Amino acid sequence: MLAIPGPAVLASARACAQKRVGSVIVFSAGFAEGGEDGHNAQQELARIARENGMLLVGPNCLGIVNYVDRIPLTFVVTQPQESVQKSGAAILSQSGALAAVIAVNMRHHRLPLTYSISTGNEAALGVEDFLEDLIDDEATGVFALVVEQFRQPRRFLELARHARAAGKFIVLLHPGRSRAARDSAATHTGAIAGDYDVMHTLVTHAGVIHVESMEELVDVAQLLVRCRQLPRGGAAVFTESGAFKALALDLSERVGLELPDLSPPAAQALRDTLPAFIPPSNPLDLTAQGLVDPSLYRRTLPPVLGDDCFGSVLLGIILTDPKTTKLKLPNIVDAIRHLKPSKPVVFAALDEGAPFDFQELDDLRSLGVACFPSAERAIRALAHVTALGQMECNTGQPGISCGPIGRLRHGFLPEYESKAVLHEIGIPIPAGRLARCIDEAVSIAQEIGYPVALKMQSADLPHKTEAGGIVLGVNSKEAVAEAWLTLHRNIQSYRPGLVPDGILVERMGDMGVELIVGARNDKNWGPVLLIGFGGILAEAIHDVRILPPDLPAEAVKKELNQLRCAALLRGFRGTPELDADATSDAVCRLGSLMRAVPEIAEVDINPLVVFPKGRGVMALDALIAVAGHSDYGPPNIGGRNE
Repeated sequence: MLAIPGPAVLASARACAQKRVGSVIVFSAGFAEGGEDGHNAQQELARIARENGMLLVGPNCLGIVNYVDRIPLTFVVTQPQESVQKSGAAILSQSGALAAVIAVNMRHHRLPLTYSISTGNEAALGVEDFLEDLIDDEATGVFALVVEQFRQPRRFLELARHARAAGKFIVLLHPGRSRAARDSAATHTGAIAGDYDVMHTLVTHAGVIHVESMEELVDVAQLLVRCRQLPRGGAAVFTESGAFKALALDLSERVGLELPDLSPPAAQALRDTLPAFIPPSNPLDLTAQGLVDPSLYRRTLPPVLGDDCFGSVLLGIILTDPKTTKLKLPNIVDAIRHLKPSKPVVFAALDEGAPFDFQELDDLRSLGVACFPSAERAIRALAHVTALGQMECNTGQPGISCGPIGRLRHGFLPEYESKAVLHEIGIPIPAGRLARCIDEAVSIAQEIGYPVALKMQSADLPHKTEAGGIVLGVNSKEAVAEAWLTLHRNIQSYRPGLVPDGILVERMGDMGVELIVGARNDKNWGPVLLIGFGGILAEAIHDVRILPPDLPAEAVKKELNQLRCAALLRGFRGTPELDADATSDAVCRLGSLMRAVPEIAEVDINPLVVFPKGRGVMALDALIAVAGHSDYGPPNIGGRNE
């Protein structure tokens, strides 16, 4: 352990290497966080470690605390804890300060800790290395991560999937919601799908619970350590306040925690045991009756725990003072001890300022009940954990796969080439072809039928509207010739000297609802998809969802229904229901393309027009950006729409 001034670290590291030291922890600061000289020093430190086979933690870190074996390799005062009897939580944090703070918060909630590892600047070893090493650790069931920058994002996704397969949970706090500058905003997709959104989508899809505060990080970790079983359905809420009943309904809706209605058998069972003035419902307001009839908790829990509508139960109890608390808590503990619920049960105080150190709370924890000093914190944590349980319950295999489509040239593909790729993977496009002279344009128009659209085509013209490169509603051969000349005049005025590939002549499509469907191969995280409303206003409206590229069609349909304007798809004010099946199919086909052809950087289908149910969809405009030459691609996909 090097707890020395920064300028002496390199010489000490070399001396350690000469002594064949196996590992070094560097507390010292003043490296990459301190400017160019510090960055160079850190690179040299990493080289020394790498070339001498020496494990290096830091620099600028708080070190490692091994709670299991009671080994504190840190400069922060750290209290020992009793040995971990059940699967505990490990803290992996790039920030040393937050690692220490989170450890204190977890200990406050009686959470058993296994390790706390501060990786600091990660000159050599990073969060991913420690995560990989600890996934198979029997004492660790939950990983609480604080990551400011993922240095190996795709490796992290693989490790996250491995962790879930091993029955372990990862809870992630990742600062950085603000949008960073992107390499290219030439497509709407590139402008809308920000780095943070991409990260959130893909880590969540890999089974990581992504939280937004230290409080949520500790709360979710507590819930996972105590309960160990993911809820598959919504929550049942018990409370002693009619006002809180309404607040719980409001908050649960905001955070996405479903509170299902009681099943008829459960409602009748409660009706038989409750006083007449307490109607069965969810949330269930027991009023102050528990003070005069403490056995009420024991009688009302079984019907709810046995109701398949619920995946978890939340007890929102007023503690107020020790005397009234002693009337309630022993009966609640007794009920849990005898009922041995298989579903997660969560206890939450409604009065956060009340004492929260009763022996009965430790008894509840020992019975697998997560205990919160605040009902709002409990509901937010339950929402996160339930969302993961429902996602894993509903996960299916993608129904579409891809094979070769031929070679794609580098850069932006003009619309006619982009649409040819979409046609290959089964996404419908308008009838039409590229024309290279007026006579050919007239011939194509007469072949496909009027009215037609004429669009100038060039890889150097990714956005045609602002250049005057589109003429719509052309109804005769004379109008085709006139439009041809108009387009060439407009383009030469906008971009003198541009030599276009030709003009795309397409049959005008029917009216429908315009969506944007896109894809982006993020250089760090990999491919993601985007769906949303807006057409040309997509960036302004920003009603979009970011999706992983391998969602099955049913999951895509659920995401479509999460859009703010989803009512338009279901039929709105007399308009017909739209073809959600065809929409989700097109999204899945685009996902298969992105998985099969990693050279594709971005795809923009804007708009994808959705017609009434049974009539499908059509890509009216498309743009594909290719980062390098490709010999990959999607082949014969069943059900291609010609």
